[in-house]
This record gives sequence, C-alpha cells and structure tokens, in this order.
Amino acid sequence: MITETILFFCGRANVTAVDKIEPNKGTSIIKTEGESVTLSCSYDSDSENVRLYWYRQYPNGEPQYLLREGARSNSAKHSSDPRFQSSTSRMLTELIISSVTVSDSALYYCALRIFSES
Repeated sequence: MITETILFFCGRANVTAVDKIEPNKGTSIIKTEGESVTLSCSYDSDSENVRLYWYRQYPNGEPQYLLREGARSNSAKHSSDPRFQSSTSRMLTELIISSVTVSDSALYYCALRIFSES
C-alpha cells in the first residue's frame, strides 16, 4: 500500500503594532492522506471588530483565499470547500482541514483585519 505524505507550513500576514497574529509552535505538520489537520494561530487585538482569514499558497503561486471568520465564533464564513472549517476564541483561531489530500500540501497563512461597523 502506498501512502502519500502531506506537508503543511503555517505563516502570518497583516501584523501591526497594536494588533498581531502569529502561528503557534509546530508550524510544519506532516499528515497522511485522509487524515485531518488543525493549524492554529494566536492573535491579540484591542478591537471587538476582528475578522480572521486563512489563505493557502502553493510554491511559485499567489496566496489563495480559503475562508474568513468573525472572532469568537465557531463556523466558517465564505468557505468554498466544506473540508475547511474554522474555530475561534478570544485569542486563538484554528483552521481544520478534513480528509487531507496531497493537493493540500502548501504554505497556509492566518491574517486578521479590523473592520468598522458603519
């Protein structure tokens, strides 16, 4: 039986002096096809109006949007693939990818954005 190995890296984007987000330890993860993987980033913001984003980037490619989530909620918003889910808390956001495939091997970015409610 041949088993495919899937490699995940986690990076960060959109960091300012007041608001920050960064990947948690273990930013390189190896999984076998069909397993699930959870990538996580810690964030800190004084704002209550935080949106958290996840992106994927293949070698020599541009980052691709995966999903966005309001802080402190438990359901992915605007995700085009049901295998990608997100969970957030006051200081943590997670990207959960179920049934990983070789094509999921990539660099994953977490990002945050402060929005205004106007």
